[in-house]
Amino acid sequence: MEPKKNPKSDVSRNSSLYFAVGLALMLCITYMAINYKTYDPIDVIADSLNLDDDLDEEVPITEQLVTPPPPPPPPPAPEIIEVVEDEVEVEETVIESTETEMETEIVEVEEVEVAEVEEDLEVPFSVIENVAVFPGCEKKKGNAAKKACMNEKVNKFIGKKFNTDLAGDLGLPPGKKRIFVAFKVDKSGNITSVNARGPHPGLEKEAKRVIGLLPKMKPGKQRGKPVVMPFSIPIVFQVQD
Repeated sequence: MEPKKNPKSDVSRNSSLYFAVGLALMLCITYMAINYKTYDPIDVIADSLNLDDDLDEEVPITEQLVTPPPPPPPPPAPEIIEVVEDEVEVEETVIESTETEMETEIVEVEEVEVAEVEEDLEVPFSVIENVAVFPGCEKKKGNAAKKACMNEKVNKFIGKKFNTDLAGDLGLPPGKKRIFVAFKVDKSGNITSVNARGPHPGLEKEAKRVIGLLPKMKPGKQRGKPVVMPFSIPIVFQVQD
C-alpha cells in the first residue's frame, strides 16, 4: 500500500507567498541600514554674561556749556554840545513860472479831422429793409414785390445764359443736376464774392461765369444807408439720356 500524503504538509504550495514576505523584510532592513546616521558628541559650554561692568562705564563729556559775558555798558552821553557852523553855500533853484503873460500870443492848433472808416455791413436778403433792385423791377411797389421780381429776373437770366449741354460734354450721367450759387451785391450795386458748389468743377465754373454777367443793380439799403446784400439761388437742370 502507498502511504497517504497530507495536503497540509506540502511546503511548495505557498512558496511564492513566503518569497514575497521575505523579500519585503530584506528590503525594509536594507533601507533602515542605509538611512541610519550617527552624530559626534558636541561639547556645550555654558557661560554667563555679566553686564555690571558695562553699566558702570563712564560716559565722556563732549560739550561744555559756556556762559557768554555780559554786554559792555553804553558810552556816556557828552556833557557839552558843540555847534558847527555850516560854511557850504547852497545854491537856490529858481523855478520859472509856466503862466503866460498878457502880451504873449497864443497860437491855436487846428484840429485835424479823422475820417471814420465805415465797415461794410451785410444784411441778409430775407430781412433787409430795402432790397437791391434788379433792372426792370423799379416800378414794383413794396419790398416783398421787389424781392419776388429779383428772384424771377435772376432765374430767367441764368436760364438764358447757362450752357446746359455742358453736362453731357463732361460725361455726367443722366438725371437732375443741382448747383448752389451764392454772391453779394455790394454798396455800389456790383456783383462780388461769387461762389458755386455742384457735382462737377466744370459746372461750378460755368455757374460763376453766368453770375458774373449779371447787370449792375441798385444797392440795398438798411435804415437809409447802402449795405452789402448776400444772395443765393440754386441752378437746377435735367440731363437727358
